Amino acid sequence: MAPLALLLLAAMPSLAVVDAHSRATGNRKDVAVAVGDRLFETEWPAQVLQVEANQMSTHLVLGVHVSGVKFHWPLTRAGFESEIRSLIAVAFAAAPNAEEVDVWVTVPIPVAKGVVVSGDLAKPTMRNVYTVSARRGRGAAKNAFVDEEWARAAFEKAN
Repeated sequence: MAPLALLLLAAMPSLAVVDAHSRATGNRKDVAVAVGDRLFETEWPAQVLQVEANQMSTHLVLGVHVSGVKFHWPLTRAGFESEIRSLIAVAFAAAPNAEEVDVWVTVPIPVAKGVVVSGDLAKPTMRNVYTVSARRGRGAAKNAFVDEEWARAAFEKAN
């Protein structure tokens, strides 16, 4: 390989770094990028779509948005819940000042052609099928929201 080609390859960021920057949101994008950099190092069975970090005063809260469709490989419900716990643990490890991690899993809502999907009159295009919050030192909340119909359909192939 030519020296210039080697130099260009050495200067290219990893896919994890590119994803971390392009999928980070919130008023603490620097923290979202740091968390995303760690999360996107792994190909998770349920795809991580976005990482959010918001801070108000001394309170730092992280959000991890996960896709509820098109898993990278078949998942059981236990495997999915294990992934969620791992995502939370990685997020806390990457952001030592974060006091909470919220995870939400969404699926698309079919929208007819011509329906307004942005602005004040927008119709929703996604719906939550799983949500959970974890406070540092307390573990994941025991009262996660789960759309049981979605769970049956999403995990039936793997069970």
